[in-house]
Amino acid sequence: MVNIALIGCTGNIGRQVAEVVRRHPQLFSFSALVCGRDAEGLRALCDEFRPRIAFCGENGAGEGVFEGCDVAFIAASGFAGLAYTLQAINCGKKVALANKESLVVGGELVMRAAKEKGVEIVPVDSEHSAIFQALGFRRGAKFKKIVLTASGGPFLHCTAEQLARVTAKEALNHPTWKMGAKVTVDSATLLNKGYEVIEAKWLYNADFGQIEAVVHPESIVHSLVYFEDGAALAQLGYPDMRVPIQLALTYPERLPCAPDLDLAALGSLHFERLPAEKFPCFALATEAGKAGGTTPAVLNGAAEEAVRAFLRGRIAFPRIAETIREVLGRIPRAEASSFGAIAEADRAARAEANLILYGH
Repeated sequence: MVNIALIGCTGNIGRQVAEVVRRHPQLFSFSALVCGRDAEGLRALCDEFRPRIAFCGENGAGEGVFEGCDVAFIAASGFAGLAYTLQAINCGKKVALANKESLVVGGELVMRAAKEKGVEIVPVDSEHSAIFQALGFRRGAKFKKIVLTASGGPFLHCTAEQLARVTAKEALNHPTWKMGAKVTVDSATLLNKGYEVIEAKWLYNADFGQIEAVVHPESIVHSLVYFEDGAALAQLGYPDMRVPIQLALTYPERLPCAPDLDLAALGSLHFERLPAEKFPCFALATEAGKAGGTTPAVLNGAAEEAVRAFLRGRIAFPRIAETIREVLGRIPRAEASSFGAIAEADRAARAEANLILYGH
């Protein structure tokens, strides 16, 4: 029996982790369930799964949350996930990582702690799970190049004038994936793909020159790895997060989960260059990743505030990127030497973003 401490249990990913446990109750159970605000959703999960620990709140669940677990499944969204990731690593727990921000803002800190503690980090993002599979479940395997695929979101072929009129409802209507609100908007701006480039650097010890992104509207090829001999390995499947979620808990064993891919029924698959000039958030993210230090934390803090403003109807869609750029220009880079330094950069970025967005 594998005991799971699930952080972010009431979110989109967390609910799908619960589905895995329902399908395989003889293999998995929950030692802890933690969420940010949805007390009612947490109560329902506790009634069903009877975890040893349950917590609802945004200020952390306390030191005992990872006691008795075999896997810490970090599915919390946003900056809040970093503290849980570091806490799980310090407790010596295997981490199934579905929180992008942990590596985006704290990659150096997280990977150093994992190495010191001998902790395994298993990626849950569909793209990074695909790379993990193509590398034979060995994050340290040699490769020539990583190619991340992007659906392009709902606005791939929109003009600048059309982008200026985009509504939150339209941005939340992703063409292939069903995700939470923040990550769906990030997919529409392609900020999410920039985050995945940063994640790839840390997960696979890659130089930024070894990481590319291409548009693949069908979301069937989830990413590719190229090798020195010219071979490329890819992982294919319908866009279904159940596969990477379950695989993070069962690999190298594979259990029934999703429908088999019907290649003949698919017809053609399409790929095209990522139009970075149309989606400035992608370039802002990759530039912040290259700058390193606390710059990615500033990027993310500004992005979270800007997306929140967009979802509330306070700003237009292009203003998300403009706000991030302005904040990055105002807050200098510092060394990401500790969680405190990263948290301070996050705080400063949010304060600056709110000053830009609301005047206070």
